[in-house]
Amino acid sequence: MGVGHSSLSSCSVDSLCIIAFTAQPKTSSFSNSNRQKPLFPTKKHSPFAVLKIGTLNCARVAGEMEIGKGIAAAGKPIVDLHGIDDGLIQKIVYDALVWSSLHGLVVGDRNDQRSGKLPGVGMVHAPIALLPTSFPESHWKQACELAPIFNELIDRVSLDGKFLQDSLARTKKVDAFTSRLLDIHSKILEMNKKEEIRLGLHRSDYMLDEKTKLLLQIEFNTISSSFAGLGCLVTDLHRTLLNDYGEDLSLDSKRIPGNTATGQFAEALAKAWTEYNNPRAVAMIVVQTEERNMYDQHWLCTVLKERYNVRTIRKTLAEIDSEGQLLPDGTFLVGGQAVAVVYFRAGYAPTDYPSESEWRARLLMEQSSAIKCPSISYHLAGTKKIQQELAKPNVLEKFLESKEDIAKLRKCFAGLWSLVDSDITKKAIEKPELFVMKPQREGGGNNIYGDDVKETLLRLQKEVSEEDAAYILMQRIFPAVSPTFLIRDSICHKDHAISELGVYSAYLRNKESVIMNDQCGYLMRTKVSSSNEGGVAAGFAVLDSIYLT
Repeated sequence: MGVGHSSLSSCSVDSLCIIAFTAQPKTSSFSNSNRQKPLFPTKKHSPFAVLKIGTLNCARVAGEMEIGKGIAAAGKPIVDLHGIDDGLIQKIVYDALVWSSLHGLVVGDRNDQRSGKLPGVGMVHAPIALLPTSFPESHWKQACELAPIFNELIDRVSLDGKFLQDSLARTKKVDAFTSRLLDIHSKILEMNKKEEIRLGLHRSDYMLDEKTKLLLQIEFNTISSSFAGLGCLVTDLHRTLLNDYGEDLSLDSKRIPGNTATGQFAEALAKAWTEYNNPRAVAMIVVQTEERNMYDQHWLCTVLKERYNVRTIRKTLAEIDSEGQLLPDGTFLVGGQAVAVVYFRAGYAPTDYPSESEWRARLLMEQSSAIKCPSISYHLAGTKKIQQELAKPNVLEKFLESKEDIAKLRKCFAGLWSLVDSDITKKAIEKPELFVMKPQREGGGNNIYGDDVKETLLRLQKEVSEEDAAYILMQRIFPAVSPTFLIRDSICHKDHAISELGVYSAYLRNKESVIMNDQCGYLMRTKVSSSNEGGVAAGFAVLDSIYLT
């Protein structure tokens, strides 16, 4: 997924600045044309007031800063930020930027048009939090424990073609993108094609609700679960900073859990490649035409080559359509090379399919014997509508036998409803601030919040159409708010922030043999609390790590 960037001011690394948000009018996130702007926009749209580093008092944001309605108290930072010496902050920021540059914690610069196509051109450090965010160890263990259970659930759901088709039938009528995915799925079902080797590289995202103290799931990602590569580096960066400055900050680097996402994702891909049993075959990364987050992907490919001697190729969907060939035995060739594993880092959004060429490529890959990560069934199993269906009473029991596992999953489910539930729809109109409307989309910037929820629901009721099937309603989660330092484009600013924990997992199965079912590291994303959206790739958040408390 491409990462958004901005040049916020003329301040450079040599002249560090602290910046604070000024109040901005709220914008709707209902459509692409009226989507909320990233929190770190270009100079042209900059909502920031630049302050010298000596001025560290956190500016409060009017209006939207009150995102945490109902929260009794803000979350406690791991250290009193007001008590840190300004000079010390400047040293830590400088060291963080040097470390990031030397260790490949980088992304492409949006201001350089070539940065999404050519490696080594227009690189900037990834957006990061200066220090890790506190997180209760008990909830951390809970999230890790849930990972293999969710893996097994998704695998079993993916095998129930009727459940997927029936659950998404109404959505298909009003959502053209989901409809095309379901058409491919139907063709695979008609072929009676069995995916005997199934690979999933997943990420389950959570927030810790301040009022209930419950760890609640936001979504389960089955396609293009990004930032395993850079997420590991942020963990290493924060450990390094605490090793160097921990005594000054009274923090212990050992409280930051290790992050093995890159290595374990590479291990899963390598094991899948081995199961395919063709030593001459390659692993293919399906990428977007412009990818400013390419280095996150390259880290994974580098480990795959150096540790397991598995070669990779990078192709867009259009290139796959042009160069792809399906042999009678199911072997998939791209540019004359046999492909053992197809790893999607594109194909999750309608914009990835600008023409019929891309859809032909997707169908061709699904028809082949190559191992897809994810398969079309896994992709559909990760949609918002399926998440909502699984939260219904007695549905988990169709796929899992263990009552203990079912109870663990249900404990982390937030409220999820279909818009056909008139009682919930009425409540959402009356108190829209307590709900989020979600379409069947990935990648950030698509959800509907606040008064826009009310307006959209009233419009749908007035139109009396089936467009409501394109959305689900979800309980809005209110995590603790705490002050933190965020760095983007070499500029450090302090603001009130909230965080979201993503736990990676890998699942590999060959027929009845489960080869791998593991939790695989984590991703912490932190954003200013005035933001509804939370994607790093969409420009709304920064990469972070956790400090166990």
